[in-house]
Amino acid sequence: MAKRTPSNWNTFMIKRKVLHKLSHLAPALVIQFTIGIALYDFNPNLTTLIEKLTYVYIAVIWLLVIDSLLNVLHDMYLVVDTSKSKPVKGYIQFLKIILYILGGVVIISILFNKSPKTLLVGMGASVAVLTLIFKDTILGLVASVQVSTNNLVKPGDWIEMPGRNVDGTVIDISLTAVKVQNWDRTISTIPTYSLVSDGFINWKGMLESDGRRIKRSVYIDVRSVKFCSPELLEKLKKIHLIKDYIEQRSEEIEEYNQEMGFDTTMPVNGRRLTNLGIFRKYVNTFLENNPNISKKSTYMVRHLQLTERGIPLEIYCFSLEKAWVDYEGIQADIFDHILAVIPQFELQVFQNPTGDDFQKIVT
Repeated sequence: MAKRTPSNWNTFMIKRKVLHKLSHLAPALVIQFTIGIALYDFNPNLTTLIEKLTYVYIAVIWLLVIDSLLNVLHDMYLVVDTSKSKPVKGYIQFLKIILYILGGVVIISILFNKSPKTLLVGMGASVAVLTLIFKDTILGLVASVQVSTNNLVKPGDWIEMPGRNVDGTVIDISLTAVKVQNWDRTISTIPTYSLVSDGFINWKGMLESDGRRIKRSVYIDVRSVKFCSPELLEKLKKIHLIKDYIEQRSEEIEEYNQEMGFDTTMPVNGRRLTNLGIFRKYVNTFLENNPNISKKSTYMVRHLQLTERGIPLEIYCFSLEKAWVDYEGIQADIFDHILAVIPQFELQVFQNPTGDDFQKIVT
């Protein structure tokens, strides 16, 4: 009948065998109510022992039934959309721990004819020992509350913890452990509380944004940077992306130099266009016209601090494609183009000397 009912809870009740476990109460109750009559002439100690074992059996059945009901509640919660962002598996596991502790107290009280209250008071006296035993569980519970309340991470998120060599997708969050499938297909297990104590990088923000960041530099040889000659300017005007820019800037600079009365026969006097400056403008315009680059996010080409390897020219932008393969393809296309056009601006990319370079020196 339960299988023919469309409700989810019926399906989960069958899946978790709640009624099957509950049915074990029937023989236990029969024994409990008939033991006194069936063993009337037997040893009273034997009757008492069987009664205690029957009570223990009933307590175990109730523990298993309540455990299954908690699983049913969890299964029903997983159907709700909220479960994707607010996992409660850790809370369910904590309730089960409390359940089995209380169940153990009840069973011990039955076997030794002690009041459960007395046993609980005794356990309170050893709270320091219990705290040490359940340290990971307690820390995990606190961390689970913080993770869930602040929506720090959920199954399906891409997280990174360099200190623990974790870099992949979260596949499960429990009370004491978080399982992460790394990009090399290995599985890493880390304590739940380490998410709060150690910190981690969650790439969810990138995946939910309108782009994935590209931040990479090309090192320009300082010796190739120079003022543009008239011949070089005429050559660069043929590049349609910067033709208007060069013409406009050339007019502005010429008017300024004439107004100030500079002797332009000396290159250091007045203002002039440089091949690196025009190249920066070209790359920025190239990004602006690239359909794979987000125009809502920041995009720019900038100088970084001069190093022994030359001038780092950083390209900073956001790719509209966030999937790894597509993202890497777009990034590679951009830098393939940049490296190919650099010689047109009479610039050189810095590269450490190789074997061929040393061989040319020798020969």
